[in-house]
Amino acid sequence: MGVMPIMRVPTSALTTKRTTYNWISKATLWAYLVWSLECIIVVKVGRERLNNFQKNSNKRFDEVIYNIIFLSILIPHFLLPIASWRHGPQVAIFKNMWTHYQLKYLKITGSPIVFPNLYLLTWGLCIFSWGLSFAVILSQHYLQNDFELWHSFAYYHIIAMLDGFCSLWYINCNAFGTASRGLATNLHKALESDRPALKLAQYRHLWVDLSHMMQQLGRAYSNMYGIYCMVIFFTTTISLYGSLSEILEHGLSYKEMGLFVIVGYCMTLLFIICNEAYHATRKVGLEFQVRLLNVNLGAIDRSTQREVEMFLVAIAKNPPIMNLDGFTNINRELFTANISYMSTYLIVLMQFKLTLLRKGAQKMVKAITRAFFNATTPMADDFDDDDDE
Repeated sequence: MGVMPIMRVPTSALTTKRTTYNWISKATLWAYLVWSLECIIVVKVGRERLNNFQKNSNKRFDEVIYNIIFLSILIPHFLLPIASWRHGPQVAIFKNMWTHYQLKYLKITGSPIVFPNLYLLTWGLCIFSWGLSFAVILSQHYLQNDFELWHSFAYYHIIAMLDGFCSLWYINCNAFGTASRGLATNLHKALESDRPALKLAQYRHLWVDLSHMMQQLGRAYSNMYGIYCMVIFFTTTISLYGSLSEILEHGLSYKEMGLFVIVGYCMTLLFIICNEAYHATRKVGLEFQVRLLNVNLGAIDRSTQREVEMFLVAIAKNPPIMNLDGFTNINRELFTANISYMSTYLIVLMQFKLTLLRKGAQKMVKAITRAFFNATTPMADDFDDDDDE
């Protein structure tokens, strides 16, 4: 899709870097071509949406808001070169860290890291991402009156890209959990070996490398996932306001159902990212720490006890946190914080909406009253004329 044009070095090449990134590589040139072709339809649809937004500026905000929602979904496409390609070298570093880690893991433990059903999972998520993209966008075509079919071609690849980033995050978080479980299983075997202190020191270095990889994941994709979260927050808030305000005025219709589809889709993506990061952090950090705390120190020698203590200190000093390069930590707290912020903004916006509805109702009552008195005044004048006669 040209989203992250990294390349795998052939196994015959005499280098330890299995993944590379270059601004003029074949993959990058392909990304330039794909992105440029996609820009044609995206710019055309975006221009029409912008024209509709300007033409409808005199209409109610609730009617204008639909153009704002679908304009915001187009933003990630234009930010792709800045948010994704610019961090290509960091992504290559992250991939090479995995390669080196698996080799080091094999040398120390004597067994490779086995990722169950990885091939089927990656291809399945790829197909599912595109299928979900078609389902979400086509639902908007059938539920939104002004969403023309040819507009959908500007959104398919964007929604599929968002789905792909969510799938990538899911796979990486599960990989961290799988590596941590394998390391924890071999930890007990190391404590029963002839030289447990030496083995424990090697496993400590493996764990620290795993923690550094989790931090590198957030660093490599910081801009992309940061923009990802902001687009989800903005789109969800505006969609909720648009749907609730329309329901208050006109009741539930297909248009509001379309907005609820967008809200459910965005919140599901955000929950998956936050929830998987939470589980990865817990498996690599807390659960591994609990295993070490359950070690019977009385049954091991002094050097092994010292290694266990150093292991616990290493976990405390290198917490396995999924952090977007210092911007924010990805965990369940981020999900609840987003819901809290959305609720605050929605309450403020709905207060303005209710105020406008009350003012509109008062104007209507005044107009009806004025029309009633205007209609009864001529009748009163007729009665006065009859009395005079």
